[in-house]
Amino acid sequence: MNLSYWEIKSWFTKVDFTIVGSGIVGLSCALHLKEKYPKSNILVLEKGMLPQGASTKNAGFACFGSLSEILEDLKNHSEETVFNLVKKRFDGLKLLRETLGDSAIGYQHYGGYELFLNEDPSFEACLSKKEHINQWLQPIFKNNVFVEKPNNFNFKNIKENCIFNAFEGQIDTGRMMDTLLQKTQATGIKILNNITVEGFTEASNTVEVQTNVFNFTTSKLFIATNGFASQLINEAVKPARAQVLITKPIKNLHIKGTFHLDKGYYYFRYIDNCILFGGGRNLDFKGEETTEFAQTELIQNKLESILKTVILPNIPFEIAHRWSGIMGVGNSKKVIVKPLSNNVFCGVKLGGMGIAIGSLVGKELAQLID
Repeated sequence: MNLSYWEIKSWFTKVDFTIVGSGIVGLSCALHLKEKYPKSNILVLEKGMLPQGASTKNAGFACFGSLSEILEDLKNHSEETVFNLVKKRFDGLKLLRETLGDSAIGYQHYGGYELFLNEDPSFEACLSKKEHINQWLQPIFKNNVFVEKPNNFNFKNIKENCIFNAFEGQIDTGRMMDTLLQKTQATGIKILNNITVEGFTEASNTVEVQTNVFNFTTSKLFIATNGFASQLINEAVKPARAQVLITKPIKNLHIKGTFHLDKGYYYFRYIDNCILFGGGRNLDFKGEETTEFAQTELIQNKLESILKTVILPNIPFEIAHRWSGIMGVGNSKKVIVKPLSNNVFCGVKLGGMGIAIGSLVGKELAQLID
């Protein structure tokens, strides 16, 4: 790239902090760094036209994990680990709402529902553990989280009752990221899009950043690329694609709330008289371990089938749009926030809970240089 003297001087000279990734984690990190070091020169690099990973491509659930998902996590993690995960989600959502304001992010508090297909045997197991989990989570929520409720939405082929979580909400993802971008830029933080960081080399007190257009040096480098992290660093995080679709507007659609199916692998919600529906990664874990933004016939057909037989039975609908986002996952659900060296740090592997924990992970990432 043929950069001028002015461009080099204004954007790439005496850079104190460089952040790779302009999603929730990256921008939150930048804001906390600017708050602590108000005179610092901060540069955020984003490879996409918009935040490329999952921050603008998710379903907008302000959630903490369904009951069956928490019980499944307890099979593979210690009680302390799972408790801390739920608390991090609770604290992260609180921080997001305090930072941007409920109106700016379109926050709506309708609660969340976990549905169980008729053939799903886990419903009885969830009911048997419900009171224990409620007591266990009492220090976080100060009240019972999960209660049993009847299916009043005319969904079909599911158990007559579902499990309701009064603490769940939903946001407008686009408004949330637009507000976060505006807030970040208003502080003087520079955000450059369509720049791919291809590598970095560390010296004693600086880091040389190699991009697809230009190399420059920075005092500190923060990696906040979540599902794309393995392209830059060697940590236990891998990409996980999430496929989503949305219907065209449907008349007289009275469905408010967030809805979970099959341990959270399927999720849907109402927005703008439409049903937004995503999931199905469990149909092909290996195939969805990719950074390619695409849809597959296997998963899209399953999503449409569930729409027809469970969510919108006897209601004609058309699909308006399909897309996918890239999450960062691993063998454990513990987020990776750590220094990689004296001058390089990372905050990655959010495990599909970026809305809930992204703000807090960004803050923790910035605090690594305290």
